[in-house]
Amino acid sequence: MLIKIYPENPNEKAIEQVVEVLKKGGIIIYPTDTIYGLGCDITNQRAIEKICKIRGIKPEKANFSFICSDLSHISDYIKPIDTAAFRVLKKALPGPFTFIFNASNNVPKLLSSNKKTVGIRVPDNTIAREIVRALGNPILSTSIKDDDEVIEYSTDPELIHEKYENLVDLVIDGGYGDNEASTVVDCTQGDFEIIREGKGNLDLYL
Repeated sequence: MLIKIYPENPNEKAIEQVVEVLKKGGIIIYPTDTIYGLGCDITNQRAIEKICKIRGIKPEKANFSFICSDLSHISDYIKPIDTAAFRVLKKALPGPFTFIFNASNNVPKLLSSNKKTVGIRVPDNTIAREIVRALGNPILSTSIKDDDEVIEYSTDPELIHEKYENLVDLVIDGGYGDNEASTVVDCTQGDFEIIREGKGNLDLYL
């Protein structure tokens, strides 16, 4: 199923439709401020396993991000951070960054693995944030492209739908996506170490 949602003013009924799919354990493809994402409700174990299968990865090896609607969500899934780090997050988010933190005990339970870290995203995309807000908890996410291939199917929602319609329950057409991934920042040692340069420029916020 392909549904059109306008990022400037997401239709509430359409957002509710997406949330219903997620609550039933469905898999969605949705727009972010970088590449389109493949996502599910983080509390649904079977949905997480489905995403692993689509991506061809073992759940215990997966490096998924959690998409949050704002900073208040984040504290449930990461170990406490200092004021300086929080200040940077507050300035940089929403934005095209994935911040890796030491995971709280909630994360291994959700992912049925011994993950010690978790990637957190608050994308600068109203559709993604509205879905999370309406769902009431973050969505687990991985980008639909492989790191070494940036081709049209990862930016055009109609082509994305064509490629994935038999694998996912719903694709959101939120306009053309970007083909540059988020900047990944490791915060597990107390400072900010960029481990993948992407769309965001962290220097602006440090």
